[in-house]
Amino acid sequence: MRFLARLLSAVIPLSLLLCGPAAARDWDAIKQSGTIIVATEGGFQPFNYYDGPKLTGFEVELAEAIAKKLGLKLEWRVVPFDGQIAALKQDRFDFAIASHGYTAERAKSVDFANPHYCTGGQIAAHKDGPLTVAALDGKTVGVQLATSYADAAKKVKGIKTIKTYKGDPEAFAALRAKKVDAWISDKFTVKATLDKNADAGITAGELVFVERVSMILRKNNKALAEQLNQGLAEVMKDGTYKALSEKYFKEDVSCRS
Repeated sequence: MRFLARLLSAVIPLSLLLCGPAAARDWDAIKQSGTIIVATEGGFQPFNYYDGPKLTGFEVELAEAIAKKLGLKLEWRVVPFDGQIAALKQDRFDFAIASHGYTAERAKSVDFANPHYCTGGQIAAHKDGPLTVAALDGKTVGVQLATSYADAAKKVKGIKTIKTYKGDPEAFAALRAKKVDAWISDKFTVKATLDKNADAGITAGELVFVERVSMILRKNNKALAEQLNQGLAEVMKDGTYKALSEKYFKEDVSCRS
């Protein structure tokens, strides 16, 4: 498992995708270069988004803190979520910090670092709409393409139609226009969206499932995974993670909370 920042980020990835490394890099190559190349979506507030021309957000600051712990400079690639695994396989970056889960089928082709936050897939609907899993029976649901939320919707018995969208802003717009009856996405995305659109008459409903979200990297890049896990552990230990979590969510979003 965006918002108005997606309009800006959608323009940027095409140029950035053209300038990745030519071959997969292991930890030794990354360390020798002094720079780690990281991908994110750039349109998923409050995790990764643009504040004017600046890329920011919880995951952006977290990745930068991890890179600092590893003694590396960080270079960003902004890549649409549904293109991240393909770009990773083309060695356009070293790892991606994704703000929501990939479908189970797509997840088989990558490896994961330790979870950097825990969340869940949540229903959102108009106040008189389907706000429980049971109430989705016979309804049309909007989800972002190629996400774990799309997978989760397929498993809910009774849903009449599942409509997929390129991103959550489009899915939310469809819900607001009543083109779908409900929207399922990351619970923090739902909260941030509804906070920014308090006049939409839309409210959050039940959680469909609980999710542990992790950074992705190429298969069998074990040394890099170990370094990312170590860096994450260090920023959790020294209070950096807690500070970022409180800054963006007003709560601890780690999987150990």
